[in-house]
Amino acid sequence: MSKAYPDATQIAEVVKGHEVSAKAIVAAALARIADKNQALNCFTAVLSDTAMAEAEKIDLAIASGKNPGPLAGVPFAVKNLFDIGGITTLAGSKINAEKPPAIADATAVARLKQAGAVLVGALNMDEYAYGFVTENAHYGATHNPHDLTRIAGGSSGGSAAAVAGGLVPLTLGSDTNGSIRVPAALCGIFGLKPTYGRLSRGGTVLFSSSFDCIGPFGRSVRDIATAFDILQGSDERDPVCTKRNPEPCLPQLSQGIEGLRIAIAGDYFTKGAYPEALEAVEQVARALNVTQYVTLPEPDRARAAAYIITAAEGANLHLDDLRSRPGDFDLATRDRFLAGALIAADWYIQAQRFRQWFRDRVREVLQNVDIILAPTTPYPATPIGQQKIVVDGEEILVRPNLGLFTQPLSFIGLPIISVPIQRPNALPLGVQIIAAPYNEALILRVAAVLEAMGVVSAPVVH
Repeated sequence: MSKAYPDATQIAEVVKGHEVSAKAIVAAALARIADKNQALNCFTAVLSDTAMAEAEKIDLAIASGKNPGPLAGVPFAVKNLFDIGGITTLAGSKINAEKPPAIADATAVARLKQAGAVLVGALNMDEYAYGFVTENAHYGATHNPHDLTRIAGGSSGGSAAAVAGGLVPLTLGSDTNGSIRVPAALCGIFGLKPTYGRLSRGGTVLFSSSFDCIGPFGRSVRDIATAFDILQGSDERDPVCTKRNPEPCLPQLSQGIEGLRIAIAGDYFTKGAYPEALEAVEQVARALNVTQYVTLPEPDRARAAAYIITAAEGANLHLDDLRSRPGDFDLATRDRFLAGALIAADWYIQAQRFRQWFRDRVREVLQNVDIILAPTTPYPATPIGQQKIVVDGEEILVRPNLGLFTQPLSFIGLPIISVPIQRPNALPLGVQIIAAPYNEALILRVAAVLEAMGVVSAPVVH
């Protein structure tokens, strides 16, 4: 975005204030996409005509004295696993490209549109959301705006890079084992994974139903809070979507953190990472005057169980295609799905039993603290195509280990925001702010305090 309009909420303010038209805002976003997307490879579809038509409707509504909504004229884009009426939902795959166009928008897309936001396109991702790198065999790799030779993270890589690169101020992604938080950290922006079931997944292509969440990416905490508030609400299209009444977070951002009990995740979350990833957590802790550590029980086993469940559930959704057209998958995706299809039922059942045990133990920890801090990724963005990396003197695989610190927390559906740590002359990193289920307002309050202090920030990469 231009320096004049640093985030989505400010765009909406100037559009509603008659300072600039929605058509001008959207036209500028489309021009940026045309200029920068070839280098970044964020978008798989750009909806220029419909976006301009929607912007004109918003301008007409404002001219007639109507309130067009809290995101009036804000350009946004969504990971291409969200249904967009009239467009085929790719989910990063070659196979889905043969399917007919979606007949209606996903619930989340529809809610943002109803709030005045203007959809400008669909975004690149790992095939079927199974990955942490967005190196897609069919649609190419998405490039990190901070260094075009490096990954943007995944599986919502296009969503993160589009915001970090200033193409649009707001995007939607999905998170199974870290697919919002990992790219948010690597691209240096804010990314929210809400409580499991808090936001509707209606009209999205699922990867692992008992893990999948949707959430927003943005460059300010108030943008994240605004989008989250708009997206809240029950939805019959998603059977796991909560029936809880919406609880607006935006009005709570100014409440500060006095009285909140904050701790740092110890043990497992202080190993297996670059020193700078751990220092990012310490930097946040120092700013908040936090010195207490807590131990989550057996997070390594939680991560292993998460692998089993997601692989089995993901493979089950694609069994027919795995049998009939295995050559049409991205090879990395196919091989993991095939492995998932071979997982014994008793492994899956045992993993689910452990899930309940782990949930109960973490609930006990969260009775004594309100917020937990942890690294988002163990290292910054790696070069595109790099397979291995050395951490603590040990050579490990890049892709699976990007989820080292996110998977154990996804396992039990906790709400988490990854906040960006910008480092002079170095790639950004992220810190996870974690709370008990349905406490999105608490994590957003902590993020807002850090943002006001200048400890976390998400400037546009030019």
